[in-house]
Amino acid sequence: MSNVLQRELERLKKMILAVCAVVEENVGRSVRAIETRDRELARRVIESDKEIDRTEVDVEEECLKVLALHQPVASDLRFIVAVLKINSDLERIGDLAVNIAERAEALASRERIRAPIDVVAMSEKARAMLRKSLDALVTLDPKLAREVGAHDDEVDAMNRENFAKIQQEIRADLVDLDSLLQFLSVSRYLERIADHASNIAEDVVYLTEGNIVRHKGSAS
Repeated sequence: MSNVLQRELERLKKMILAVCAVVEENVGRSVRAIETRDRELARRVIESDKEIDRTEVDVEEECLKVLALHQPVASDLRFIVAVLKINSDLERIGDLAVNIAERAEALASRERIRAPIDVVAMSEKARAMLRKSLDALVTLDPKLAREVGAHDDEVDAMNRENFAKIQQEIRADLVDLDSLLQFLSVSRYLERIADHASNIAEDVVYLTEGNIVRHKGSAS
């Protein structure tokens, strides 16, 4: 690998990690806005998504430039393909954080009710998956990446439990139906964030081993 290509690949890695930091923070802030009914915090999440969208385009253009100028092969080519996929997953996680923030805005305008589910615990699990998948990228550790799949099963189970709890709440009290449906949406968005974190982990496995594990159950 030429020194120029090495620098370009390192730059790509730094760019994708910077996007991840913003995305992860937005997930945390959107859930905090739900917990505190903080409309202003929710608005900041929504506004900052513009930065994520711009950076996604920048990363994609950088990848295409490296492909055109250096025509990388083998592991270098796999790295760029993985970055393109991870970039897309991070942008989608950013969008899901916006969706949660929009639910926070809706809840802030209504009379406060007891949260029927623990969205904080679920978000912490999803964010931990995201951090672990990116740690696996930094260290090029497929074993660490494969651990993410097991956590995804836990988040899926939490989402099913949340659905059952909210279903019970709806049967018991239709007065707060809209608020309960907002919480149901938040649970679903967090479950999808975990799915995207799993996708990133699977891309790390592909990068390090050359194996495509997506659609084969999980990275585990």
